[in-house]
Amino acid sequence: MNVPVADFLLVAWAAAVALCDCRSRRIPNSLVVAGLVAAFAVAFLQRNPFDVSMGQAALGFAIGLVVLLPLFVLGVMGAADVKVFAVLGAWCGVHALFGLWVAASILGGMHAVWVLLSTRTRLASLGRQRGPTFAVGEKRATPYAACLTAAAVALLVLHGVAGSVR
Repeated sequence: MNVPVADFLLVAWAAAVALCDCRSRRIPNSLVVAGLVAAFAVAFLQRNPFDVSMGQAALGFAIGLVVLLPLFVLGVMGAADVKVFAVLGAWCGVHALFGLWVAASILGGMHAVWVLLSTRTRLASLGRQRGPTFAVGEKRATPYAACLTAAAVALLVLHGVAGSVR
């Protein structure tokens, strides 16, 4: 099985993001930049697994950033989540962003339900408790960037399966 370099780069970057997010709920800016550089490099070399051009990569990045930025401003999403979504816009194109967001939100919801059912959590009781709605140890909520990258890898696999059927 011959895996194209661009596919490998996307999966390796997604795995690194997910690992960082799950372990510490922090994603280094250097990792975000590496993903962005790789996305633009494969677009420039016309090796993007989703056939995204340089212009489409730039548009996907900009739309990904602008769409989730208000959630960061409102304090309901981390900055890294917004940046990762923007980088995924560069990798997958603007046309894939809505589907990635929906899939990641479903995964995030499933994670939240699992956490609530499987651990003792601090639940806010009618707004009297300060802090996160629920936490496991020191970690808040769901590693949403990991959910985003999982959705992108699933999209890559589906794209590859669909391409091999043709």
